[in-house]
Amino acid sequence: MSTSLSRYLVEQERAKGKIPPELRLLLEVVARACKSISHSVNKGALGGVLGSTSTENIQGEVQKKLDIIANEVLIEANEWGGHLAAMASEEMDSIYLVPNRYPKGEYLLLFDPLDGSSNIDVNVSIGTIFSVLKKPDGTKGVSEKDFLQAGSQQVAAGYCVYGPQTTLVLTVGNGVDMFTLDREQGSFVLTHEDVQIPADTKEFAINMSNMRHWDDPVKKYIDECLQGKEGLRGKDFNMRWIASMVADVHRILTRGGVFMYPWDKREPNKPGKLRLMYEANPMSWLVEQAGGAATNGKQRILDIVPSQLHERVSVILGSKNEVERVTGYHRD
Repeated sequence: MSTSLSRYLVEQERAKGKIPPELRLLLEVVARACKSISHSVNKGALGGVLGSTSTENIQGEVQKKLDIIANEVLIEANEWGGHLAAMASEEMDSIYLVPNRYPKGEYLLLFDPLDGSSNIDVNVSIGTIFSVLKKPDGTKGVSEKDFLQAGSQQVAAGYCVYGPQTTLVLTVGNGVDMFTLDREQGSFVLTHEDVQIPADTKEFAINMSNMRHWDDPVKKYIDECLQGKEGLRGKDFNMRWIASMVADVHRILTRGGVFMYPWDKREPNKPGKLRLMYEANPMSWLVEQAGGAATNGKQRILDIVPSQLHERVSVILGSKNEVERVTGYHRD
């Protein structure tokens, strides 16, 4: 008999004692929001959701219509349940406090409502990334400071990829499991248990157009991969790049590989391009829970304590041996 996401979460709560009931309910609400976003994505031009708006987000990026729709869906779905104290989104300047008309909970939800926005109009896989933290004990009210926790403090993390299938990938600190949306039943069904990333790989994902801007350790690693069987590595590598972190990480969780979005010289004062709290932390925890590794080139991403809500970071994650190799070049 197939296992629904609801049953899976109940079992995580009752039998395994991995999550409290409040977190179970919160994750079910997030999953329902992802299902709603999936429907909007699938309608595409028929739903009038393609194209850009005239607004920019806090990062200075022009927002797509679906960016705003997905952000609103996640807020409206989660604000009234009584499980959250506040939310933070890549698309909002500051935190969103649960309105006073609703009961407050002890959790903080962070999300990138629609990762890979540049792929929306060309019908390539995009997704939603989310992370759950516990509000620090003994604090009154909620402030941005409450969100500034290392990724190792996450109590749940996951993403939903909207591709040929809609797949929800989740960890609550007990490995990584995948659920596929059964549109006939209207529910997510467990389809892959205890996902493991191979320690070695022959695939790397990076935006090669930025090669001239990379630091020497990244150039060294990619050069070795490009040399193929005749080079130091003694094997041919394939390059993959979808320009959607959700899709690239999903491929790595499915069959291995290494994903890199490193620091580069164009904006030397920025530690990296990706957002630590909305993208790097949840993805890094998923990858580690699946036996992989994730660093910024010098240290474990999950050990970084953020200093601001929209902090950026360099990201190297995926198959453990490859990540350790690139990281070793940075340390040397």
